[in-house]
Amino acid sequence: MADEHRVEDYLMNIGYHRLSAYIYPFYKRPKSNLAIKEGIAFEQVLTLYRFDKKLRVLLFNEMEKIEVAIRSVLANTGCQELNDRYWITKPEYFANTDKFNHTLAIIEKELSSSKEDYIEEFKRNYVESYPPAWMITEVLSFGNLNYIYSNIASNQLMKRIAGYFGLKPQVFTSWLTVLANLRNTCCHHARVWNRDFMLSPAEPRKTANVWIDTSKVDKKRVYYRLCIIRYFLSSISPNNKFNAKLMGLLADFPSIDIAAMGFCQGWEGEELWKPI
Repeated sequence: MADEHRVEDYLMNIGYHRLSAYIYPFYKRPKSNLAIKEGIAFEQVLTLYRFDKKLRVLLFNEMEKIEVAIRSVLANTGCQELNDRYWITKPEYFANTDKFNHTLAIIEKELSSSKEDYIEEFKRNYVESYPPAWMITEVLSFGNLNYIYSNIASNQLMKRIAGYFGLKPQVFTSWLTVLANLRNTCCHHARVWNRDFMLSPAEPRKTANVWIDTSKVDKKRVYYRLCIIRYFLSSISPNNKFNAKLMGLLADFPSIDIAAMGFCQGWEGEELWKPI
C-alpha cells in the first residue's frame, strides 16, 4: 500500500497493538528480531486482519444457534424429567450446595437487573419467588448454563440432556466450556485464526453422530472448535449450511495459511465436512 496516509489511518483506527498480532506471521526468523520478510505489503496484513474478523462473525453466528438450543434443552428437559418447572432454583436437584448457592446468587442478580418484558410481567402477576426454568435460562450467560448443568445431581438427567446432542455428559461439559471460551474471545474481537487456545477439549470415545479422525489434529487450534460447532449443528440443525459458509470464507481468502489454524491435510474429505 503506497499511500502512507492510509496506513496511518488504519493504525489509528485499528491500533498498532491489535494489528501487531497480524504482522507477526510475516516476520523473519528469529521472530524476536522483528524484521519483516522481503516483499511483504501492508495490504497482506490487512487481508489477514479482515479474514480473522469474518471468521469471528461466522463463529459467533453459528454458536448463537447452539447456545439457544442448549438453553431450551436444559430448561425443558429438566422440567420434563423432574416434573418441576422451578427446578433450577431448588437445591434438592443439585449435587454441590456451594455451587448451587453461587448459581442462585447469579440468578437473583440477573433477575433483579433484567428489563425483559416477560420477567417484568412475571414479577407483576405471580407470587412465586422465581420464574420457571425456561425464563431463567434466557437471562443467564453461556458459562452459567454449563455451571448449572455440571452440578445436576441426577445422572439420568445429565445423560438425557447431553444425549440430545449425541454426547456423553463429560464431553458435553467440556465442549460447552470450550465454546463459551471461544464465544468470549469472539465478543472481545480477539485474534482467533491461529490462536493456541489454552483449553483442550475432552475427546469423545464414541459419538452418536459423525465425528472426525483426531489422530493428527491439534485440539488447541480453531479447527477442532470448528468441528465441535459442526457436530452440534448436525443435531440441532441437520440442514445447516455451516460447511458451505466455511468453504466460502476460505475460498475468499486463498492466501490464508489454514495449517496455522489446525487444519490437517485431507480435512475436507472427512465425513463431518461433506455437503448435506
